[in-house]
Amino acid sequence: MSIIKNLPFEWLVGIRYTRAGKRSGRNSFISFISLISMAGIALGVAALIVVLSVMNGFQKDVRDRMLSVLAHIEVFDASGSMQNWEEVAKQAFKNKEVIGAAPYVDAQAMLVRDSVLRGVAVRGVLPAEEPKVSDVAKKVKQGSFSDLKAGEFNIVLGIELAHALSVGIGDKVTLMAAQGQVTPAGVIPRLRQFTVAGIFEAGHFEYDSTLAFIHLDDAEKMFRQDSPSGVRLKVTDMLEAPQIVRQLATTLPPNLYLRDWTQQNSNWFAAVKTEKRMMFIILTLIIAVAAFNLVSTLVMTVTDKQADIAILRTLGASPGSIMKIFMIQGALVGLIGTAIGVGGGVLIALNIDVIVPFIENMLHVQFLPKSVYVITELPSDLRWPDVWTIGSVAVVLAFLATLYPSWWAARVKPAEALRYE
Repeated sequence: MSIIKNLPFEWLVGIRYTRAGKRSGRNSFISFISLISMAGIALGVAALIVVLSVMNGFQKDVRDRMLSVLAHIEVFDASGSMQNWEEVAKQAFKNKEVIGAAPYVDAQAMLVRDSVLRGVAVRGVLPAEEPKVSDVAKKVKQGSFSDLKAGEFNIVLGIELAHALSVGIGDKVTLMAAQGQVTPAGVIPRLRQFTVAGIFEAGHFEYDSTLAFIHLDDAEKMFRQDSPSGVRLKVTDMLEAPQIVRQLATTLPPNLYLRDWTQQNSNWFAAVKTEKRMMFIILTLIIAVAAFNLVSTLVMTVTDKQADIAILRTLGASPGSIMKIFMIQGALVGLIGTAIGVGGGVLIALNIDVIVPFIENMLHVQFLPKSVYVITELPSDLRWPDVWTIGSVAVVLAFLATLYPSWWAARVKPAEALRYE
């Protein structure tokens, strides 16, 4: 209390005006409007924090599922064949951010099983080296990734692809290469029978339904390559992959092409980024509506307090002091509302894995049914920079809302205000 008493009189009056007077019903109504504005700001801030956290959680979850079968960086030759992949890997390891490397062969083909035909992306890998750059071996649900052995022509399929072909472990499928053999009878596609040795589930439909792994040597024989297509790299921080690509481009031979994981899924990440931006704008408008309710609150306060303003002016208060009083009043409402919203939003975002199941059990509903969605739990990834940005925007909007009413209060003329008092 001693600290409050030592504040300048503008602060004391501004704080006093945020509370309802005991004798005036009008003061109580004004304070009620202030409370509504404060609650609106708090709800808008909390909603924006929770929504962005959930969107960040979805993005992180899908990204992790993608990177379970993708490498952070791919380095490949323009000719489609990299003879010296070991030397390229050694040069890449000179960058301290590179922690893993493995060769690969990429090709497009068709898989045939009875009358079912599916287009697939075939990736030739070394089972012993692939875990250094991806987690696909950990995603194998049936069989074993290590069963991909040179010369045995085994294949590991995505779970959706296996379902489409109606195959399981030990079943035979026919791989049809896009490049055909020219014969007197015409072009005949190259065919090879493979045995299903494993089924993986990355949790991302695109890869589960179109991706197949075979041994690197089998891929080179099947697609008539004398060396891998390139080398895949893993880095310490996947979010820094674009910057590391630019660094590697200056040290690796100029005939090599590099691409990071964000370029391979650029359309998806661009769509998510646009969606987040639009959601931020829409929910910020909710905060703006609540913040600019302060304008009506302060206008009503100025109208009701004209006599008080006139008395303060006759006692020597400057127009700037009067303006400061009402700016403090509005700013306090905005700050308190923002603080409540930030606290509530952070609390919900950090405990959404508990709150959502509780609501589902109470209402006997499931927001993300397993039959429709791959992700059945609502994820949340709270990012403090987002929290500070949202809080700052709310405070700035509340402050801007105080400017006009405060300026109007400073223009009140004491003589006219006291004429009928």
